[in-house]
Amino acid sequence: MARLTDDDIGAALGGRLPGWSFDGSTIRKEFSFKGFTSAVAFVERLVEPANAVRHHPDLEIHFNRVVVTLSTHDEGGVTEKDLALARTIEGMVEP
Repeated sequence: MARLTDDDIGAALGGRLPGWSFDGSTIRKEFSFKGFTSAVAFVERLVEPANAVRHHPDLEIHFNRVVVTLSTHDEGGVTEKDLALARTIEGMVEP
């Protein structure tokens, strides 16, 4: 899967992926929760969809926050695979 252009990534983030940012080689978003248990539960919900597509995010857990970072390492940047997983993750966030 080919690396996307900065314009393609910007357009995708501005559309269906609010709150995600692009740093030149990854996309990332910080999610906030009520506490540690909720943050860890969110990470646990990510396991199945990530395994299903064989594409795994980098995760940081900070008590009530989870930072999700996506990049296709084999391509050296962001691909459609990253955007697709980001859209899936957005659909998993409980209000």
